[in-house]
Amino acid sequence: MILLLLLTRGAPAERLAAERFVAAWARGDFPAMHGEVTENDRRSMPVGRFAAAYRRAAATATATAYRHGKVGDPRAGVVSVPMAVTTRVFGTVRATLRLTFAGEGEDKHVKWSPNLVFPGLAAGERLARRTSLPRRADILARDSTPLAQGPDRTSPIDDVAASIVGELGAPPPEGQERLRSLGYPPDATVGTSGLERVFEERLAGTPGGELRAGRRVLASTLPTPAQPVHSSIDPGVQRAAVAAKGERVGGVAVVRPRTGEILALAGIAFSGLQPPGSTFKIITLTGVLQAKIARRSSSFPVETKTTIEGVELENANGESCGGSLRFSFAHSCNSVFAPLGAKLGAARLVEAAEAFGFNRDPGIPGAATSTIPPASEIGDDLAVASSAIGQGRVQATALQMAWVAATIAGRGKRPRLTLERDLPSQRTRVIADNVTRVVGRFMEAVVRDGTGTAAQITGVRVAGKTGTAELKSTSAPTCVPSPEPTAPKCPPIPPDDPTDTDAWFAAYAPANKPRVAVGVLLVQAGVGGETAAPVAKQALLAGLDATR
Repeated sequence: MILLLLLTRGAPAERLAAERFVAAWARGDFPAMHGEVTENDRRSMPVGRFAAAYRRAAATATATAYRHGKVGDPRAGVVSVPMAVTTRVFGTVRATLRLTFAGEGEDKHVKWSPNLVFPGLAAGERLARRTSLPRRADILARDSTPLAQGPDRTSPIDDVAASIVGELGAPPPEGQERLRSLGYPPDATVGTSGLERVFEERLAGTPGGELRAGRRVLASTLPTPAQPVHSSIDPGVQRAAVAAKGERVGGVAVVRPRTGEILALAGIAFSGLQPPGSTFKIITLTGVLQAKIARRSSSFPVETKTTIEGVELENANGESCGGSLRFSFAHSCNSVFAPLGAKLGAARLVEAAEAFGFNRDPGIPGAATSTIPPASEIGDDLAVASSAIGQGRVQATALQMAWVAATIAGRGKRPRLTLERDLPSQRTRVIADNVTRVVGRFMEAVVRDGTGTAAQITGVRVAGKTGTAELKSTSAPTCVPSPEPTAPKCPPIPPDDPTDTDAWFAAYAPANKPRVAVGVLLVQAGVGGETAAPVAKQALLAGLDATR
């Protein structure tokens, strides 16, 4: 420390100020850089504008890192600093930064001018570039069949491509700054949906062009095309998912539990958020077992409804339901799971949901994040109970519920979702193995003799869970009838109105050695066991065939 003080004590003030300036630049500390310029410059160029000028220059150059060499002593009042700028497009740009100073004695500050935003700019020169993109790379299906190739993005399997590839167009305003920092030209077209969006930066390749200081060329490169991208989409599974969904609004997602590879995405499978209904009971059951609020052997009263916070919650169609925990799950008893959810509590319910991926970016560009409110915002026991049966403010996509099923199939290991073939498998232990084994067996009971029998496959053990999510009753505050004769009456909900419910199904198969998991959402389509389960069956059959 003493030696350092002795070494720096005799150093020229200009050199020390220059060292501080470029060191702050290297670590991206613009306020510290701003503190090294003269007081007049700080007044005329506030720190916000100062930082913005450096960020614009970095985006123009596609700079990712700044390094400086040895800072010399001043000569004729100028300190020269050799610098190397690493860029995405133009390689490493080497140039000299020349700094002048103002001040007396040891109080020296950099005299700032606009050419100091990038090394090598002379006074009056502006940093500019001209870039172009290479030929866009092809997108291939899992079996290497082209899904989008050449400038016209054609495919020999147009039916599959049309359902998953997506479109090209002008970049959205919120993405333009990032694209500029990657070197895209201002007139570039980009993937705006589907696989074109998911793999945008992989497909675009590396831009090329010239980086200029006024009329001078600082660096130049040629565009470099990218290699074709192998997607995980299986043409046969994608066809089956699209066909099973038909013309109905909804989504079908098919996932390999072990690898997280997405074999098919039909409709709004990864973008449409809806209350997941009783498929969410997979999560509630998991939380209840983990917290030891109930055991596999627990039993419950057989009832048609339950009352929480003075409000009655009925079973579907007012059926009597209860008995063993397995039977209550297989027959989706609200009268059992709503109170269990309330007993579990908001904090543990949210914790269980987040273990399955709720409130987490699924890692697929364009995919919606499935959500459950923070525990502090859910509300009273009634609100917790409603959330526990997939109502309230819980929102999910079909892909999310396929992810839930895949996590149970993986014995509590949540896979990283991907649309790319052959990526190394990455799974995270989020649920205890012994808990998921019980949940899995209960899901088998749903398909064997519960609400999901329409998903049965001859010779294959299927594990699943139905869901029927009410829409009109969850899109507005609950109407509680008033005893006052002059009070407004609650509007009646038509009985058995299929447009009041979303149909859901989440499943995996074979239950003893899972190879495929699915999530199905059909919007305003009635009962999950009647409409969504048959769709899931077709997707499971195709997935099983593809993963033999």
